[in-house]
Amino acid sequence: MQPIQAPFPAARARRMRRTPGLRALSAENSLSVGDLIWPIFVRDGENVEEPVASMPGVNRLSVDRVVLAAREAADLGIPAICLFPYTGPEKRTEDCAEAWNPDNLSNRATRAIKAEVPEIAVMTDVALDPYSDSGHDGFVRGGIIVNDETVEALVKQALAQAEAGVDIIGPSDMMDGRIGAIRSALEAAGHSDVILLSYAAKFASAFYGPFRDAVGASGALKGDKRTYQIDPANADEAMRMIARDLTEGADAIMVKPGMPYLDICRRAKDTFGAPTYAYQVSGEYAMIAAAAQNGWIDGERAMTESLMAFKRSGCDGILTYFAPTMARLLR
Repeated sequence: MQPIQAPFPAARARRMRRTPGLRALSAENSLSVGDLIWPIFVRDGENVEEPVASMPGVNRLSVDRVVLAAREAADLGIPAICLFPYTGPEKRTEDCAEAWNPDNLSNRATRAIKAEVPEIAVMTDVALDPYSDSGHDGFVRGGIIVNDETVEALVKQALAQAEAGVDIIGPSDMMDGRIGAIRSALEAAGHSDVILLSYAAKFASAFYGPFRDAVGASGALKGDKRTYQIDPANADEAMRMIARDLTEGADAIMVKPGMPYLDICRRAKDTFGAPTYAYQVSGEYAMIAAAAQNGWIDGERAMTESLMAFKRSGCDGILTYFAPTMARLLR
């Protein structure tokens, strides 16, 4: 579309900026509570609310507290929460068997939420890093993260989550072929309504550090994840990964991290037209929250501006630790 505009002074762009009402009338994008997914960290115990030091304002919650958080989210109008378990070293093993334990933290929390707050959608993470003694998303054999054996384990993990009652499964592992394998297994087991929101474009980023603290993976991680996550230099590769996952049966796709990859969000939406989400990851959140805590920026405005950037780039929704704060502001 070629813009048509009269020359100055017939055209004065500031006319439409003069008052809040006029600015609202000419706003090209909007942010609503319905755009938000709230990531929540789950830990063992009862009545526990444990701060995550590297994420100001974020806590690890015991299952009973997670249910209260789910009720809070539903009352605010947030449509979905996403669960991430904090697994202690005693349950981190080479075989990662806790990942598909029907009574692991994630599955217990899912059942508890569905019993008390059935109206909210529950999303879970599929990857082995919360359960691995190496901190990697897949099995490590001879120093190599192996693909096909890992996919078999991810299928078992996804089926256990589906049995627990999740609405959305988010494979974040970046193994090749896992979307097709998980989709086939879900169909065969009668879980055809479970949504696969694939982390199709997940980059090998420096912005994940606080998250790894929150789930207890920082100390466990040996090496890095560059053999399976996408090189930050590669945009075309990200498009290929998104196309692959949609072809294999993903219902929606995720770009992770968010703000450093808004170009990927825009290209993905324009190219595929599929439901497109971004994860405003822990490092992005921590930078804004810590700067606001120190009085260096206006936290409320920075939060709002950062989330609007995702909508402007074509995203249909955002995973963000700011979800309850933003929801209250929007109300």
